[in-house]
Amino acid sequence: MVNTKIAPCAYGQLCRNINVSIMYSFIRLLAQEFILLSAIAFLAVCILAFTNPQAVMDLVQVRLPNTDAYSSIRGAYGGVGLALFISLVYLLLRNRRTGLRFLCLLWGGYALSRMLTIFVEGALGAFGRQWLFIESIGFLMALGLLWVDRGDVLTENSLRSEGRR
Repeated sequence: MVNTKIAPCAYGQLCRNINVSIMYSFIRLLAQEFILLSAIAFLAVCILAFTNPQAVMDLVQVRLPNTDAYSSIRGAYGGVGLALFISLVYLLLRNRRTGLRFLCLLWGGYALSRMLTIFVEGALGAFGRQWLFIESIGFLMALGLLWVDRGDVLTENSLRSEGRR
């Protein structure tokens, strides 16, 4: 007769391996969704800039006076936004952690620019405050996901090296 019982130690180890695997999959999914959400946000601004540059500038109550101004908005928000979207999709598919690093720099850079404006020019309006909040949350989310998405934290080898096995 074959013994089909799992020894308590082996069962506990099996459960720990399954839980670590589930947690790592969940963190990986959250990171991918955050990269995708960021990519879609840049694509939305890109499409708006390509189709109606004035609508982009209406968000900050600025009138575009000539075709050079329209061209600049299409380039800065449309062309660069498209490059950001493509880059983020590529990183989503090829290297999630590099994508999170990139988003730390991107969202952090935006937030830093707004904070610099506060110190140099003064208080932001409602639009600027809203986007400072959004960009700061984006930076913190990317940084947090990058920190918890460290593969060595969740591997069996790290559990073994810490004596938790």
